[in-house]
Amino acid sequence: MKYSEFLTRNHFDKIELLAFSQGNLIEDPPGEIPKLPAPPFLLIDRITKIEKYNRKGIIIAEKDILIDEWFFQCHFRDDPVMPGSLGLDAIWQLIGFFCAYAGSIGNGRALGVENVEFEGQVRPYNILIQYKIEIQRYSELKEQGISIALGNGELLVDGETIYRVKNARVGIFKQIAYRNYPLKTKNHFGGLLKK
Repeated sequence: MKYSEFLTRNHFDKIELLAFSQGNLIEDPPGEIPKLPAPPFLLIDRITKIEKYNRKGIIIAEKDILIDEWFFQCHFRDDPVMPGSLGLDAIWQLIGFFCAYAGSIGNGRALGVENVEFEGQVRPYNILIQYKIEIQRYSELKEQGISIALGNGELLVDGETIYRVKNARVGIFKQIAYRNYPLKTKNHFGGLLKK
């Protein structure tokens, strides 16, 4: 799809999200577009609603729960449950996607979260995860080449809210990608991001 269409869409299906994770969805990107992680770490099957208005926005997304999810195989033996950290990561993934949708150029990094509350769990016989995120603020710091989004989110399983996340933050930074992995390049070591 053309970049202009990407910026005006209000939903994305699974194939589009898979293509986005591979960097193949947008035919004419204006630069490095933030990516979603690839499967199995892509924790979203579809975005049913995404809107940006001024410096705020909303994202609603879903994931179908399969009885043989990779995380049920290892977390934990005789007690399969989706790790709570994966639900939090899905919220960060969606905030990063929102940044791309808002026009950010660069690569995404989770920057933190103020508060997370777990009130339930995802088990193998649940059917659907729904993520609801309200973007509280989106900012572009053009001089530094950085974009930052802050959002509050909920994770629902089969219609019940089981996680609440307050002030999850994602930043988009230029020139931090580590291409040619596993070969050494200028970005092969981690450390502090330049802010």
